[in-house]
Amino acid sequence: MSNRERGKADILQGTLDIMVLQTLTTLGPVHGYAIAARLEQVSNGAIHLNMGTLYPGLMRLEQRGLVRGKWGVTENNRKARFYAITAAGGRQLASERAEWERTASIMHSLLNEPQ
Repeated sequence: MSNRERGKADILQGTLDIMVLQTLTTLGPVHGYAIAARLEQVSNGAIHLNMGTLYPGLMRLEQRGLVRGKWGVTENNRKARFYAITAAGGRQLASERAEWERTASIMHSLLNEPQ
């Protein structure tokens, strides 16, 4: 894996939870493929999640009680696990959003300092 690919993976790993939680807040209960499609759509193709990245993340979020998975049937009549954000997930999202905004504000200040 090149340094560039490794950097991309690190950024994704650090932000995957907040992206998934926000997507579930926006869309309501959906299956993993819909989450991946939404992230690709919102990012104009800059984010392309493979299922080997997304599903372990969803399992981790479910184990932490931040999302709840339930088996259901898709619009194509296929069995799929649908995920919904929990109350704890909503609190975690609010906390992570505040931290993200604080970090972004600091970076904005640093990057726009007169040289």
